[in-house]
Amino acid sequence: METKPVITCLKTLLIVYSFVFWITGAILLAVGVWGKLMLGPYISLIADNSTNAPYVLIGTGTVIIVFGLFGCFATCRGSPWMLKLYAMFLSLVFLAELVAGISGFVFRHEIKGTFHRTYTDAVLNYNAEDEASRAVDNLQHKLRCCGVYNYTSWFGSVYYPSNGIPASCCFNSSDCNPEDLRNTTLAPSKVYHQGCYELVTSFMETNMAIIAGVTFGIAFSQLIGMLLACCLSRIITANQYEMV
Repeated sequence: METKPVITCLKTLLIVYSFVFWITGAILLAVGVWGKLMLGPYISLIADNSTNAPYVLIGTGTVIIVFGLFGCFATCRGSPWMLKLYAMFLSLVFLAELVAGISGFVFRHEIKGTFHRTYTDAVLNYNAEDEASRAVDNLQHKLRCCGVYNYTSWFGSVYYPSNGIPASCCFNSSDCNPEDLRNTTLAPSKVYHQGCYELVTSFMETNMAIIAGVTFGIAFSQLIGMLLACCLSRIITANQYEMV
């Protein structure tokens, strides 16, 4: 085979790959911004302290966008050192994603334990006003659940003696008043019996394999870009090929 057609083919494949890589960065950036704006209260229920996960996604997405553009530029220029730098960056992304995927899978039980601890604390210290309390209300309303394991989790909260079970536990808001929610006999007939902890953790367990598979799939896709960049750099260097 002649060298020029091979280089043209590799360039085309690498440009397509870099464009897809760029789109991945844009998606991560969008997810990070969305997570910061929309999931901030929920994140506070999962972590003991304020987490920087949204900022990590935003930063990672931005860096990937920049290097995706750099990959396209390096490919069009046909610069061997730029292509090697691009391959090096892809290798770092591959390692980071691999470590993140393995860590998430291995420490999933620790994540569940942290969620149990923070969510229990949010329920016991619920006051219907702070961010954690609003997150609890949103979670109970949207998932149609009540308390940690069930509605009895609220009996030990500081909110219950004077206000009863929060209205977000009611499956019919029009037939739910504070007096009924303070009554241990009537309340069970007006609130959800499913606990939120079980719903969230069962969802995590069910989808952990899918999440891990997608993470590893994305990570190993970086190997394709690394291979293309290294091959193109080597062929250009060996044949002293220059783009005009």
